[in-house]
Amino acid sequence: MKLYDSIGPNPHIVRMFMTEKGIEIPKQTVDLRKGENREAEHLKRNPHGQMPTLELDDGSYLSEITAICEYLEEKKPSPPLIGSTAEERAECRMWTRRVDLNICEPLANGFRYGEGLKMFEKRIPVAPEASPGLKMVAQNRLKWLDGQMADGREYVCGERFTLADIHLWGWLNFGSQVGQPLDRSNARIAVWFDHIAQRPSTKA
Repeated sequence: MKLYDSIGPNPHIVRMFMTEKGIEIPKQTVDLRKGENREAEHLKRNPHGQMPTLELDDGSYLSEITAICEYLEEKKPSPPLIGSTAEERAECRMWTRRVDLNICEPLANGFRYGEGLKMFEKRIPVAPEASPGLKMVAQNRLKWLDGQMADGREYVCGERFTLADIHLWGWLNFGSQVGQPLDRSNARIAVWFDHIAQRPSTKA
């Protein structure tokens, strides 16, 4: 296998996941700033031009970070970061989906249509007027999640550290670098964020 890697939160999330699993895969850097991910060579690997992309042993390609992480989990089940039972896997997938759709996606597009506009306006359809609203949605849903943590759970899925935590932390960490800092009035999320930040995998 080979991981086509780059800057940005999505590749970072996959690297974190791999580090937590103890998985080593050769990496090839694709220059996102120069737009190499939109050139023909990479579009053969991933027609969406997204990063990262995983080349499998049979020469096929896999993209989308949740799909890549689920594939790696099946290849190396231990330690489980999605789940070791049907119930655990379903719970992790539920929370990862909620985190992705309600927080990470609006945060990401709030950046792409705002601070990142010059980089993205010639690559994808953009709606600059939507940026403030998307950022507001991400903050609102983060506040909701803070409330869901009120039962004293240590991680998004309770006592288990999972892909849901990695996914959320990766995007909140990115947001803090691009004008969407974590609102620390979300006290439970702030404690959770600082706790995850101590994990060596965040440096991956």
